[in-house]
Amino acid sequence: MIFDRYSTYRPGLLARLLPSGRWKLILAKTTSSSIDLQTDRRFELPCRDIIAVSVKKALLWHSVEIRTRSHVEKLPCLGEEAAQRLSTDLHRFINRYLLELIGSDQEALRQVDAMLEQLIEGKRQYLAQADLGRAIASVSGPVAAALAHPLFDPDGITSRMEETLPRSLSFLTDPGRRHRYNDEFVAAELIRYGPFFDDLDGRSLSGQQREACIRLEDSNLLVASAGSGKSATMVGKVAYVLDKQLYRPDEILVLAFNRTAAEELRERIARQLGVEPDDLACKVTTFHALGRGIIEEVEGKPPQLANWVDHPAGEARMIEAITEGLLSSDQDFARTWIDLLVLYPKADIPASVFDSEADYDRYISARRRGANATIGTLGGTFVNSLQEQTIANWLWLHSIDFEYERQITVEEEDGNVRHVHPDFYYPASNTIHEHFAIDADGSSPFTNYVDHADNKMAAYRRAELDVFTTTSAQANDGSLLLHLAAELAQRETPVRQRSHKDVLKAVEPVVIKHFHKLIGVCIKHIRAGHLTLDMLLERANALHDKKRARTFAQAIWKITSAYSKKLEDDARIDFDAMIANATRLVEEAQYKSLYSLILVDEFQDISDPRANLIKAFRHQKPFSKVFAVGDDWQSIYRFAGSDISIFTQFEANFGASWQGRLELTYRCNQVIADAAANFIQKNPAQLKKAVRSTRPAVARSIRAIPLIGEKGKPDFDEACLRLLKRLDQFLGGIANHWRSDGSHKLKVMVLWRYNMLDPFAGGLPRFEHIEVSGLSFHRAKGLEADYTILLDVSEGEYGVPSRIEDDELLNLVMPQPETYSYAEERRLFYVALTRASRGVFLLMNGRQPSRYISELAEIAGADFRLETIDGEALAACPICHVGRLVEKTSRQGSRFIGCTQYPDCDHTAPVSIRRQ
Repeated sequence: MIFDRYSTYRPGLLARLLPSGRWKLILAKTTSSSIDLQTDRRFELPCRDIIAVSVKKALLWHSVEIRTRSHVEKLPCLGEEAAQRLSTDLHRFINRYLLELIGSDQEALRQVDAMLEQLIEGKRQYLAQADLGRAIASVSGPVAAALAHPLFDPDGITSRMEETLPRSLSFLTDPGRRHRYNDEFVAAELIRYGPFFDDLDGRSLSGQQREACIRLEDSNLLVASAGSGKSATMVGKVAYVLDKQLYRPDEILVLAFNRTAAEELRERIARQLGVEPDDLACKVTTFHALGRGIIEEVEGKPPQLANWVDHPAGEARMIEAITEGLLSSDQDFARTWIDLLVLYPKADIPASVFDSEADYDRYISARRRGANATIGTLGGTFVNSLQEQTIANWLWLHSIDFEYERQITVEEEDGNVRHVHPDFYYPASNTIHEHFAIDADGSSPFTNYVDHADNKMAAYRRAELDVFTTTSAQANDGSLLLHLAAELAQRETPVRQRSHKDVLKAVEPVVIKHFHKLIGVCIKHIRAGHLTLDMLLERANALHDKKRARTFAQAIWKITSAYSKKLEDDARIDFDAMIANATRLVEEAQYKSLYSLILVDEFQDISDPRANLIKAFRHQKPFSKVFAVGDDWQSIYRFAGSDISIFTQFEANFGASWQGRLELTYRCNQVIADAAANFIQKNPAQLKKAVRSTRPAVARSIRAIPLIGEKGKPDFDEACLRLLKRLDQFLGGIANHWRSDGSHKLKVMVLWRYNMLDPFAGGLPRFEHIEVSGLSFHRAKGLEADYTILLDVSEGEYGVPSRIEDDELLNLVMPQPETYSYAEERRLFYVALTRASRGVFLLMNGRQPSRYISELAEIAGADFRLETIDGEALAACPICHVGRLVEKTSRQGSRFIGCTQYPDCDHTAPVSIRRQ
């Protein structure tokens, strides 16, 4: 039958109902020169014009992208297996055609052989697939075009066909031969260019830096450590390829993420090349400036950017304005927004998800009542669970009077009287309300809980009390508050909704700021990924707190729609849209790329739109290469749209690659380098590096100082000043040691997680021996000092790690969300740790030290010291490392040694232990 001659690919039946799912692709089962594609029209894609086929993951499905020399065809609405199968079949189909061309002309093969022999002879240069392809493409005819095709896969060559191929083509068919050649070339080049690298950018490059300069595969990723000289390596790379005359200066593009970094790179490259920065022919710029320039060149005028995008706080202010506008104009949005702030400030995540009970307690609350964590509510009551917080806040929102855990006397079956404490009591109707931790199947995660609940309810019935219940099952399926409202309505409980003004005044600013920051991230991903409300709602079903996720999805969709409408009404675009528009112009070849070598700095901060722009450049210019440099351990800009998976899955995004390491740090001493490296690699998703330092280990160079203040709130400003004075005095006493290197003062950097901790509002203090600066963790990235002081390394919403940053709502929009707890917060703390060369001081709340300090203490061992603000050593608990050992008295009156971190740490010892 005729249908046996073709294979047809299309989305599933339901997906075809969507506009994006109405496509069909047909492949002939015999060799053919083109692919039949039907979208809103029917046309053929010649195999020779297709330069890339890739699979992209979206929120709900995958898509296959077919990139030609002039445009991109996207085939969405596929499951992962279907997308991978289509991609594989397309590669196989195209290669079948290419192989037929290759075997059709022996004379053309001999011409290719001669060209390759000239390239290989004398080992004059590194040979990537692109270099072989460029040489082959210089030979005219379809055979050379097939061999140089970016999708040509030599694995399809049969042994019989291989016998007829010239010897030089084994560089294509045998990857091992090319790799051996390149290894020999690198070894020889390291010797040949030894003097060149001995004095480059004002320093002698390390062995790893030199190899990175020489290696030049089609795709290259240099994974750098903090303070390892990545910028010097980029300067060296440009200088080396120009000295080898592998590229012209105007064929080189160097991309940075901000203007300051781009200017520094431009100046350093120009200085190395001996020209003025303004005369540098290489293009050194930012992604934003590049996108702007592309659009201006094609359209004859610069893009009209929204007036808020250039201001540091512009986006946040715009989101605030949009939210306030919707609050006053859209009643449905107002209800949704108030529900988010009041009822769902934090996701209700099961305790079983956390590594320990202590981690769960830290997550749900910053307070304790005895040994139990307690959770604050808007009415000032403290409850025991997030579900009870939702109930209490709903009651407060509707002005319903209640008492929490009021004592009630009931009689047991045997006649004994006992006191119980129901969760909620409503005096208006004399009603008891119990909220039970019982799931849909009638079970509970707590031992004997169901029996206890049954006995409690039986006692209420014997006492003929008015009682109703709610359950965790109702919280999980979203019906909890509907059930609560119905029960109270049945009892004619008076209800009065509080005004928006009263609600916004009562909600903690941290909650509002948290949602605004989340919204900023989500808007970027929704717009870049062309996500729909249905996609967000579907993804919400995969999160732990489904009701909260669905509520947020409704709110963020309206805010994003208003944001997009604002841009449309003003005839403006934002930065992400500008990058996307520039990418389209490159993909459609309206902009002609000059660049054959693209270098990208700080690649760990890459976002999907920026990655697409790099891919568009590479695909438009045949045989071009990319050299990306960065450190996934320092990826801390998720809120700006970065996606760390593009870095950690580099090969999946940019094809077969060489990956190198810069593991020699010129900044941190070996103690700090080792502790920080072991700390960050607790997350198994981070790429592995073995960091070595040029600075010897400094004993006890990580010091933690517990502070106890009134009502548990230490004065970090006062403590910071005392520590700075102490450090200045100490360094003055040993000035003859450190002033020998010509330093007049040593640099001390004071760092904090949030700007509200800034202790220098009145101006920076001045000292005789130290120069002080103060910055947030984020702004300190890329900087260094002799000593650092980290403020408030404590648990809490605004603590370290910041509990408000690691919100599961991000999983609504992130194609590949991170699964490790507080992954980005861990990286941010790593950044703060690795700013210092000589020593780090960690100031913490002695009652709530950060879990990270305990980890560091365990990692660093004897090189970690617990001390007072004046430098006196403290007896650290051998179990938790952050608590102090103090004498305590038991209920029976006996004396013992106990940890100050009880109940989180219950370590005890006889008094004699301490006295020894």
